[in-house]
Amino acid sequence: MVSGVESNLTSSHQGLSVRLFGPLAIVRNGVPVVLPASRKLRAMLAYLALAPHPVGRGKLCELLWDVPNDPRGELRWCLSKLRAVLDEPGRRRIETADDTIALDLDGVSVDVLDVASAAAAGIEALEPARLQALSRLFVGDFLEGLEIDRSPLFNNWLTAQRRRFGSCHAAILEYLVKTLPADSDDTSAHLEKWLELTPFDSRVHIALLTRLARRGQFGACENHLASAAQLFQSEELDFSPVRHAWLAIRAERHCATLPAQPVTAAAANQAPITLAETEASTPHKASLAVMPFAEDANSGIRGGLADGFTHDIITRLAKLRDFFVIARGSVFAMAEKNSAPEEAGRRLNVDYVATGTVRSTTGRLIVTVELVEVRTARIVWAETFERKPDDIFSVLDDIGNSIVASISSEIETVERNRAMLKAPNSLNAWEAYHRGLWHMYRFTRGENDLARRFFGMAVSQDPTFTRAYAGLSFTHWQSAFQRWGDRDQDSALAYEAAGHSLLVDDHNPAAHWAMGRALWLRGEGDASLLELQRAVDLSPNFALGHYALSFVHSQSGDPQAAIGSSDHSRHLSPFDPMLFGMLGARAMAHVRLGQFDEAADWALKAAARPNAHVIILSIAAHCLALAGRLDEAKNFAAAIRKTLPGYCADDFIDTFRFDPDATVLFKLGAKRIGLN
Repeated sequence: MVSGVESNLTSSHQGLSVRLFGPLAIVRNGVPVVLPASRKLRAMLAYLALAPHPVGRGKLCELLWDVPNDPRGELRWCLSKLRAVLDEPGRRRIETADDTIALDLDGVSVDVLDVASAAAAGIEALEPARLQALSRLFVGDFLEGLEIDRSPLFNNWLTAQRRRFGSCHAAILEYLVKTLPADSDDTSAHLEKWLELTPFDSRVHIALLTRLARRGQFGACENHLASAAQLFQSEELDFSPVRHAWLAIRAERHCATLPAQPVTAAAANQAPITLAETEASTPHKASLAVMPFAEDANSGIRGGLADGFTHDIITRLAKLRDFFVIARGSVFAMAEKNSAPEEAGRRLNVDYVATGTVRSTTGRLIVTVELVEVRTARIVWAETFERKPDDIFSVLDDIGNSIVASISSEIETVERNRAMLKAPNSLNAWEAYHRGLWHMYRFTRGENDLARRFFGMAVSQDPTFTRAYAGLSFTHWQSAFQRWGDRDQDSALAYEAAGHSLLVDDHNPAAHWAMGRALWLRGEGDASLLELQRAVDLSPNFALGHYALSFVHSQSGDPQAAIGSSDHSRHLSPFDPMLFGMLGARAMAHVRLGQFDEAADWALKAAARPNAHVIILSIAAHCLALAGRLDEAKNFAAAIRKTLPGYCADDFIDTFRFDPDATVLFKLGAKRIGLN
């Protein structure tokens, strides 16, 4: 007899279907397939189904067998049984090459793979119908009831997958609660399940309070608030975000005392509160927890080297002042409770969690790191660093630089993209700031004006938002630099906004970066370098600070320092939206050193960036001309004059602040290609 769950599975797919949520089940053309009783066969099937690459036989033996008499023989037996289950006439589903094994699941319905692909693409972008279909796949835990004695590696993997898909389930439920009609029965069921899965996630409590308040059930709100506060207190967790959100909900309902009462006609006619509206009215800034790195990827053991490395990364990220970084004591205390990273992220009420391992093998130091968005359970960024540990502390410092810069960049990208999906009138200060960044990095006059509007919205909502003032300064700087308006007026506005940024937070590197650039516009080169140096002293991982130092030095300062700062900025942020500027500054520094061939090569790299603007093309034209590559240089000159018909050498020279020798060189290049 087919169970109700299996009936759903068979009706959803004619062909081969594999279910890994709940007890493992396979159905072919509507008929359940009888599997051998072997638990290891089921474990191997699940492991191979989720493996991104073919898996070595030795790896599978190590994973599933506790030094049996003949692990390879048992493996061969399992494979033969799996072939009998999965293979079809004319098609072998189990592929073996050399000493590896892989599953061909093309055309096979696999529930966990459907969920994993949706999470990778972004759950927040899915339609409600698709989210509903995904939620129905969660009929139980991943491989429910399947654990294997004396197989710690597999059991560790199994635990990690259950945590991963549990987070995916919670994320799907959250977005269903947000997108479905608030009064539907489905919404109630999803909300209850979400609360069951993540009782320490403040967002689910806010959603429940919002729903109850909409129905006028204020007594129920107060009762839930009291019980939830007690629950959080029992785990020594911060309950203040829920309390603050409740105050906003209560104010929205214009109800000071909130007596418990049935819904009246007047209450029913009031506009319903939505979770999105509650979130928009609550100030928000992205938050991150860096969980203690482990010394060993399999055992989770921590130690002095890994703990020190974690502390260093937390400190560096905090110095960037980009987002909230949970203090070392809190994350180490959470780790002592053996909380999974996703669970720790929800308990700490953060948006992102970073985890990693530090492992030393013969002649190699291997550091792995993973950044996960807690709400969607999506892996935002993952990397493995391998180095020769000639000087282990120097190597860890270099790897730490890359990790810190990458985490900052990836979080900014996610936040920018999320802000672009929201209606402009629903943005809070943090989202308006990131919407401004999205437009700012397009480097056109129209997009720059839009960026200024959103930065202005951010500072009007939050007058203490340092980076929003820095962004506002940048838009005025860009307008002056590109000659889109009155340069003197734009320079004054850039300086004014940078000053506001410094007044709000003198320890924020972005504030000093904005002031350094504004001073350069005013012709105060020495003061500009002092401010920019202050920015990188405050945060050595602030890539834009190093780039700005390169920019100023490349024109009238130390060209060798310009090259060093350019290289360091690109090392910290290899995919930065300002990469064309980093490359262009290096090119101008080579010109001043008389290294014209090198200048041309770097200028071409700058011009090849997709968001490179006319000034970058002009750097390429002048550098190529000085290198004697006149045909290429003339092509760039022609492209520039299509956009700016009257463009000439004086326009290029006046854009920058070159020393006299550099001015002579660039005028010579312009003369060779008719831009004089």
